Amino acid sequence: MDNKEQCRKLANRIYELDEKVYKTSGSGLGKTFTGEKARVLDNLTVLIVSNPQGHLLRSELALIGNMARSIRDKDARHDLLIEYNDILEEIANLPMSFGSVDIVDKDLADMNSSILNKNFSEKDHLVICISRSHGSAGTDIGFALAEALHINYYDESVLNQILDRRDAKEFGSDATKVSDFKRYHGLSKKDASFFRQSALICELAKEEDMIIMGRAADVVLTGQHIPHISIYITAPFAIRVRRMMELKNLDLKQAINLVRKMDHKHQDYYHSFTGKRWGDAINYDLCINSACYGIDESVELIGRLINRQAKLVYRNKDTNKN
Repeated sequence: MDNKEQCRKLANRIYELDEKVYKTSGSGLGKTFTGEKARVLDNLTVLIVSNPQGHLLRSELALIGNMARSIRDKDARHDLLIEYNDILEEIANLPMSFGSVDIVDKDLADMNSSILNKNFSEKDHLVICISRSHGSAGTDIGFALAEALHINYYDESVLNQILDRRDAKEFGSDATKVSDFKRYHGLSKKDASFFRQSALICELAKEEDMIIMGRAADVVLTGQHIPHISIYITAPFAIRVRRMMELKNLDLKQAINLVRKMDHKHQDYYHSFTGKRWGDAINYDLCINSACYGIDESVELIGRLINRQAKLVYRNKDTNKN
């Protein structure tokens, strides 16, 4: 089987799982993938083939996984999550899959000896906020951690899709025609987006265990006195540049410019809405040099920090029904 055919079959599995999860959950938010099936499969196949970093694909899968975990029937939830985990394993085994380019640096890893512990009380939801510098594999670590702990994963794309669906329910088929002033109450799109995402983050944090990537979520939740743990993930600049060269097939100059540009974007966003310095260790509960650990061991490290065993789901498919 050639690579494109394999990706097409994988796309079909993802599409069918989305349908099963939607029908079983009865969610009012609707399916993740809408529109004519052939077109959806074409778009999914292109996404799998052409996007080696997998950010967009990961966000789409997170929506399906989040919805599957909300299903009340234990047997149905178990069967669907097994299928979900099998799909993640197949993606992990693709040569261009997300997570396939690690961040670990052997010399730094040899100095790894940290074991940290912190407990959440039984009444608190486990909410983990992850900030990351570009190229540090922080997004890969966050997604793998959510799957390892069997909790929901939210990033900017997932949050925006939830908000867009709510807009569609509120404004109906004319949602795209509603004036920005009415939809955003007179705020600029940038400010409105931040406040709407922040309100959604707080709402979700009060209802469920979750991983939230970026969005200054640590400061947002602190302001609302919602318990959480904040983590900052980074790696030496040269290692991050090297990883971007490999991931995106860039030359050295292109990779340096990309890493600097994205770091500046994160820094500007964080400071603009919080007044704090992005990446400053005093703002976080834990700072991780991912080059010392790599993706898998970073997940395990955070699992030890919160006193929970964290095993990557695609290596532990015998998920308990409970």
